[in-house]
Amino acid sequence: MLPPGPYLVVGLARSGLAAGRALVAAGHAVVGVDSGRPELPADPGFPVHDGSDGLALLDAHGIGAVVKSPGVPPHAPVVAAARERGIPVLGELELGWRLVPLDVVAVTGTNGKTTVSEWLGHAHRVAGRPVHVVGNVGTAYTSLIDAHEPGATVIAECSSYQLHDTLAFRPDVGILLNLGSDHLNWHGTVDAYRDAKRHGMFARQHAADTAIAPGALLPLPGDGAAIDLDLVELPAEPALQGAHNRVNARAVTAACRARGIPEEAIAQALVTFAGVEHRLQELPPVGGVRFVNDSKATNVESALTALAAFDVPLHLILGGDDAKQEDFGPLRAPVAAKAASVQLVGAAAGRLRDALGRGEDRGDLERAVAAAAALARPGEVVLLSPACASFGQYRDFEERGRHFAALVAARHP
Repeated sequence: MLPPGPYLVVGLARSGLAAGRALVAAGHAVVGVDSGRPELPADPGFPVHDGSDGLALLDAHGIGAVVKSPGVPPHAPVVAAARERGIPVLGELELGWRLVPLDVVAVTGTNGKTTVSEWLGHAHRVAGRPVHVVGNVGTAYTSLIDAHEPGATVIAECSSYQLHDTLAFRPDVGILLNLGSDHLNWHGTVDAYRDAKRHGMFARQHAADTAIAPGALLPLPGDGAAIDLDLVELPAEPALQGAHNRVNARAVTAACRARGIPEEAIAQALVTFAGVEHRLQELPPVGGVRFVNDSKATNVESALTALAAFDVPLHLILGGDDAKQEDFGPLRAPVAAKAASVQLVGAAAGRLRDALGRGEDRGDLERAVAAAAALARPGEVVLLSPACASFGQYRDFEERGRHFAALVAARHP
């Protein structure tokens, strides 16, 4: 059930536009606001005030509820003002869950959530079950309001931003893969970041729901039936290599069993899933040198996972946006042990060099790839695993990963 409108949608990227259109489709009055987004479509489907902070709109339109896009911080003036006035503030994840009448398996964690979400989608398709994979992976939950299959399962990849903005969200199956530290520039503290994931995902679960997490992260808030991820036995060896992918496979297995998917379908899904783009993605080798696109590694924990996945000399490309101000210190020892060379890019290059005690600032990805490829020998790996977001040089990690792949492809004779 939704709070009464009219609705103000704050932030008009992919999820904000989908949320506004879903509300219009459901018969609600909607107005949108964005601080300035040049790629807004000519006809978003509802009135938009571009370049405004939205404060005046609360009174001018008699706003009854605010829908906040995930990237809009909680201290944004219009969001803070709405909460001070007692106006409900919902995230797009919350709105999608209320509008789309389907069971949901929700996945969160500092790392691995994209892989597990897509793997779960693959497992459902192998089992012949209708499924929609949404959320942080790219497809907005609310886009399903008029486009979902009856009886389908929603697999929702949930970021900490999205879970922070939940009010009643209650997944039938919730998965917490791991908990490190990320997005501290947005959440403020590690505790706030971790609480967003734990509380936003599990606090409202009932006894009939399922809560999956490693033993070290149990118990979880809420009444969901707990499954210790560490104790899950796999029905087959997963095709994806690495200790982290065995954890991911256990999460997929546990969630599929909770949803009643047959063991033979789970086993088939484990051995046929090929992974996701931009996450330890092997590109065609050049002259015997392997190139790996791990552009999705936007934090230190993800880069550590990538480093642990290889036992050959690495030519590592690190860096990007430094707004998170993460501690790069944990990278120093594994980089010293694994990396034959280190190429640095972006605003974080200086802090990375200080933390690692090494590295050459190449400025941009093109020069970094050229330098790494010149140093690499057959059997070695050029690894893009930035440990940083891409903003400032790229729109998102996907654009960065595609550029890396294009630079590698251009090196083929």
